[in-house]
Amino acid sequence: MITKDQMLVTGSSGLIGSEVTSYFAARGWRVNGVDNNQRAAFFGTAGDTRWRQRQLQAEFPAFEHHEVDIRDRAGVLELIETIKPAVIVHTAAQPSHDLAATIPFDDFDINAGATPNLLEAARRHVPAVVFVHMSTNKVYGTAPNELPLVELPTRWDYVRDQDYYGVGEDLRIDTSQHSLFGASKLAADVMVQEYGMSLGMNTVCLRGGCLTGPSHSGTELHGFLSYLIKCNVLGQPYRIYGYKGKQVRDNIHAYDVACFIEQFIERPQSAAVYNIGGGRDNSCSVLEAIEAIQVISGRHMDYEYVDKNRAGDHVCYISDLRKMHQDYPSWHISKRLEMLFEEIHSSWLARV
Repeated sequence: MITKDQMLVTGSSGLIGSEVTSYFAARGWRVNGVDNNQRAAFFGTAGDTRWRQRQLQAEFPAFEHHEVDIRDRAGVLELIETIKPAVIVHTAAQPSHDLAATIPFDDFDINAGATPNLLEAARRHVPAVVFVHMSTNKVYGTAPNELPLVELPTRWDYVRDQDYYGVGEDLRIDTSQHSLFGASKLAADVMVQEYGMSLGMNTVCLRGGCLTGPSHSGTELHGFLSYLIKCNVLGQPYRIYGYKGKQVRDNIHAYDVACFIEQFIERPQSAAVYNIGGGRDNSCSVLEAIEAIQVISGRHMDYEYVDKNRAGDHVCYISDLRKMHQDYPSWHISKRLEMLFEEIHSSWLARV
């Protein structure tokens, strides 16, 4: 059992990073956040996360913010040598498919290149650290689209009984289109596994489905559910890209991600890999999401359809959670889909 000691969280002002920070700080951990608000550079003022940084600093006096760029190898080495964290939760990333194609060097340097900076600094200075890496389901590329699907009135769904629970961790990761973002995240994913397999570190890759929650600064290029609800609140048009709006995502609240991370810290493994998402019960299509927020807000959703899907996008993606439940049976989804919609809606009402 790891004692409640120093924790380092990269991307600490973002959706998962800020949730992890608040979750563990409230439980007595000394959390060091690393965030340089690169989202504002990526997405403009709509992606700015300083508001969340200020919230964390006001709520948790023991929380310490570090304005460090994780691409700065010397800076990362020095920070980890100084703090000597018992746990590193790596959530920082360039998160957008579309943006990656316009900034390929930045995308790869942040997603792939910066990850070994953290891993090697940890190996040198805190080799017993628990290293949690927030990966993505995009490491599978378009392979999930090869699963046989049936078109239903409001969504696509799997045809075969063996696919009912969704995509498992044994799905292949090669010979498919990933987008540049998916490729850079895959490089980081494999590197994290290798530090576990070859160097014996306690590492886990969490391949996220649709990660969401009220702390999300959703934009059109990243943060599907948060951005959709934001458009409804502001009365702005929402664009649906391809697949008739029937593409399916399984949605998981950032709080439930933090809960699983706590479980993993208590019983760490080496080179573990899990798909993490909301599962079938928390899945919805874009059309179903539009209908749901209209019911909650009482406001009509203005949307338009673009008959072209995004590169590397999934038609139907549901995370198979059975491996997680088998290895960590006390973990479960606590935030159901309707609650997710309500919390995100309330958050945007308070912020705009």
